[in-house]
This record gives sequence, C-alpha cells and structure tokens, in this order.
Amino acid sequence: MNTYLHHHQNRGHVHTDWLNTYHSFSFGQWHDRRFMGIGALRVINDDTIAAHRGFGTHPHDNMEILTYVVSGAITHKDSMGNHGQIHAGEWQLMSAGTGVEHSEVNQNDTPVHLFQIWIHPNIRNAKPNYQQVSLDPKTQPNQWHVIAGPEDNALMHIRQSAEVKTAFLDQDQTLELERQHDVNYVHVISGQIKIGQQILNPGDALAFTTENQMTAMSKDSHVLWFDLPQ
Repeated sequence: MNTYLHHHQNRGHVHTDWLNTYHSFSFGQWHDRRFMGIGALRVINDDTIAAHRGFGTHPHDNMEILTYVVSGAITHKDSMGNHGQIHAGEWQLMSAGTGVEHSEVNQNDTPVHLFQIWIHPNIRNAKPNYQQVSLDPKTQPNQWHVIAGPEDNALMHIRQSAEVKTAFLDQDQTLELERQHDVNYVHVISGQIKIGQQILNPGDALAFTTENQMTAMSKDSHVLWFDLPQ
C-alpha cells in the first residue's frame, strides 16, 4: 500500500427506523471484500441513533472497542458493572478480552451521533477492562490529541501498539503526521482537509504510508487518525 483514498460513497449504509449508520469496513449484513479493515483496525461505524432507541445487550470478546460521541449522549451498561452516560466530546474504551456483555441506548429525546471503532488486540483472552475520558478537540484546536495507545502519552490504554488520535482544525492550519507505524488511516468527520495531493470531505478516509502533513481546507475540520501496525 502507498496511498489509497476511501471515498465516503463506498461505505456501507444501513438506514432503519431508529439507526442511520455508515460502515467504513464490512460489518453485519453489509459485506464488501475490498473493505475488510486495515492493519489492526477492523471497524469504523458512523452511527446516528434515534431518541429512546439503541443496541440491546450483546456480547463481545477479544476486541478493543472505542466509542466517541460527537453530539448527544448514549447510556452504556455492561457486565463489568459499569453504567452511565457518554456525552458529546467523551470517549469510552471497552477492552472485551475474555468476554463482556453490554448495551448502548439513547435515553434522551434527541438523536445521538457517535463513532464505534474496533481494533484487534495483540493480547488475547485478557481480563476485560473499561475506561472513559472527556476530551473535546474543539476546545483545544490545531493539535493532535492521543486518545488511545499503548504508552503513557495516551489518555486510554489499548492492548495494541496502535495509536488513535483526533484533531479539530481551523481553516489553513497544518498538522504534521509524525508516524509511528507504516499503516496510517485518516478519517474525516467534518470539514475538508488535504493530505499530499488528495482532498478529503466528510466520510472520506485516506490510507497512506509516506505523507507527512495535513492541511485544513475549511473551518471546523474534525478528523480521526489511526497509526497502525500491520
């Protein structure tokens, strides 16, 4: 892989009476052999969940599962004893390990917009773990925030050498892409950015190995960056 633009229109799309979701990689009933994940990254689901609806109790194991709430709030409950809300600007990490059950329900009167991200762990059958942090990049723009990773510079620690970062950029601001690994994937939540010669719009993502800079082409550019092992 050198550089690959993953257009937003190539994502899977499922729209029901309570869930409007876009899948960057094959998930559930949507399957495309071209999009099975990249490196250790397996799932990016861009979910909008209707008021008073959500995902009932279901199991997971051996997966690092991150939830990032962009707007609204979701109520989480799991078999580890955790129960509470994740609000806009907050992140949750559930390291499923040997197995955990959880539910995610929008108990509010307005929709919630969130991202669900799955990363394969490099340690299997570990004890399940839960973490939650608050960091809204809009309040600290034009810099990278390391949300999850294996080192102490990350707010949450995952069982993988990958790093998950986020940034909110003002127009014409540039950030360096100081890569730790050969596999990198930037996903645009809002706004417009440029990496190398590629222009990315909301829902677009770029997989790359050699690019070194990212520039915001519009105000309110909000991105996720996955720095990944193979």
